[in-house]
Amino acid sequence: MATSAPAKSAPAKNAVRARPLSPHLSVWRWHWTMASSILHRATGTANAIGSLLVVGWLLALALGPEAYAAYQSFFGWWPVQIVLFGFTVAIMYHLANGIRHLVWDSGHGFNPKLSDATGLFCMAFGLFGAIAVWVFAGLVPGITLSQFGG
Repeated sequence: MATSAPAKSAPAKNAVRARPLSPHLSVWRWHWTMASSILHRATGTANAIGSLLVVGWLLALALGPEAYAAYQSFFGWWPVQIVLFGFTVAIMYHLANGIRHLVWDSGHGFNPKLSDATGLFCMAFGLFGAIAVWVFAGLVPGITLSQFGG
């Protein structure tokens, strides 16, 4: 009579496996490229949410002068002004970082120092680009283009 090999039992449900863990923020040294990656995702989400403000503005425009005037007064409220400025920063940052990603898609800009520098540039462009848009659009109280010779 032939004997068979003992059957292998299935691993216990709570058995600990020796598998590598995914890296965590505490494992990695913080750098500008990491920050720009996180900001790119955050500004993409902010742009999606901010586009609802634009849709509301277009809807108010379509509904007539009374609805448009009410929405414009809503945009004049200072907390909404802060949100709108943040939306402008998000648009400008996402634009700059999107161009940075296009350069990466061409196979350039992967040197760690250059990558960190371009990430920092995108952050600065987001802030200063938004300031420029608000100044040139006349949205900053007390500042006009005529003060800059324009």
